[in-house]
Amino acid sequence: MSASTEKKYRPETRLVHGGTLRSQFGEMSEALFLTQGYIYPTAEECEARFSGKIPGYVYSRYSNPTMSMFEQRMALLEGAEAARSTATGMAAVTTALMGLVKAGDHIVAAKALFGSCRWVIEDWLGRFGVTSTLVDGVDLKQWQKAVTKNTKVLFMETPTNPTLEVYDIAAVAEIARSVGAKLVVDNVFATPLYQSPLTLGADVVVYSATKHIDGQGRVLGGCILSTEKVIVDNYHQLLRQTGPSLSPFNAWVLLKGLETLPVRVARQTETAGKVADTLAGHEKLTKLIYPGRADHPQADIIAKQMKAGSTLCSFEIKGGKEGAFRFLNGLKLIGITNNLGDAKSLITHPTTTTHQRLTPEQRAELSIGDGLVRLSAGLEHADDIVEDLLTALDKV
Repeated sequence: MSASTEKKYRPETRLVHGGTLRSQFGEMSEALFLTQGYIYPTAEECEARFSGKIPGYVYSRYSNPTMSMFEQRMALLEGAEAARSTATGMAAVTTALMGLVKAGDHIVAAKALFGSCRWVIEDWLGRFGVTSTLVDGVDLKQWQKAVTKNTKVLFMETPTNPTLEVYDIAAVAEIARSVGAKLVVDNVFATPLYQSPLTLGADVVVYSATKHIDGQGRVLGGCILSTEKVIVDNYHQLLRQTGPSLSPFNAWVLLKGLETLPVRVARQTETAGKVADTLAGHEKLTKLIYPGRADHPQADIIAKQMKAGSTLCSFEIKGGKEGAFRFLNGLKLIGITNNLGDAKSLITHPTTTTHQRLTPEQRAELSIGDGLVRLSAGLEHADDIVEDLLTALDKV
């Protein structure tokens, strides 16, 4: 839904008020419209709505007032002309890619990807005649070398999962434009508060709203954002006809999550930074990566395109998998899971979870060692989180 007519309030205000629709009852909180279909006053209006001659809702697989409010609010936050919601983050990624390619087309992607994203590109799209090339996302020469006349999409997530590499969005966007391709950026780890890919030249931005946007481990959701033309030409019919629809209930929960997003992300980022500074140089660690530290390998890019660090940090524990498991099993406060962006602090062992389908050689190429863990800082007191981590490291 277009958000171009909204006044340009500051982000915190947009996240409380943006896109709100009120019924005849004048409710304060956004209404939850649990309905599959809609009634038309006349057969003529029914025909006009289905043909698109007049605006209005026709079926909640297509659109719904609660979904529309979430899409409007996301578009206002991102600075996008239009947004479409999806049932999950992976539905957003899959739709964003499939809507731009057909048999014979080519995708170039950074090889450091969430496991499911890599499967979609290498396995799923490959079944339909879409070829792909994976590159080192940091190396601009590899992006340039990989593009061909058939390249239609360049895809990256930045910062990456789980090693928190950061890629130069503006530079890769220029490479995409040089061959008439679209750059799609998964912006989950940065959140729309800390990085704005569209202003850096990206064509499409995707989110797993399951993460920071919900932020309390309740529901699944996703979102695709771009210009009105890109959305209408590439995604509108695909979403309508294939049906990866966000449920109205989940849309309502996500709307409530957006209201507190800035407060939560700021606190989590502060905590993640404190954790990183405390653990840096710890005798039980071989490596620590945090986008907010000056020793990050892409600190210059981060300074150019991100407003702050991240709510996540990654570190490698001595002793490989055995050492990592001793550490994880020594935690009392932080939960072992594969999610992130939650109010509760969470930790993941990528080798045995999110990236377990990759071969040992592929993981080594991505610097995902058996001792690597990824921490998502929550809203607990930072000192309690640090104490839990230090106590668990004593078990290694």
